[in-house]
Amino acid sequence: MILKVDQRIHMLREQSGMTQQDLALRLGVTRSSVNSWEMGISTPTTEKIAEMSLVFKTSADYILGISSEKTLQLDHFTMDQQELIYRIIQYFDKTSDNPPKVEKRKKKK
Repeated sequence: MILKVDQRIHMLREQSGMTQQDLALRLGVTRSSVNSWEMGISTPTTEKIAEMSLVFKTSADYILGISSEKTLQLDHFTMDQQELIYRIIQYFDKTSDNPPKVEKRKKKK
């Protein structure tokens, strides 16, 4: 499924746990501007798309729909943090074919 710019912005914002007001404050715009972007009424400037790529730690190409691969920028993390992130990704790569079994909790009577 190919997402449009407005859908990507909405999805990334929600995945980041941000409100429209939160994103607006981070970008120095009004909440109604963010709302307009997410509704497809207007499109953010290239400057704001670049800023969003930093906020969401992904590429501008992903936000614009040029690339369907979601990327994660790790440059601002320490080497230890990057190593931990790589290990987590490797863990999920290994378990995607064989997800770990999760024991169901017994209901208390």
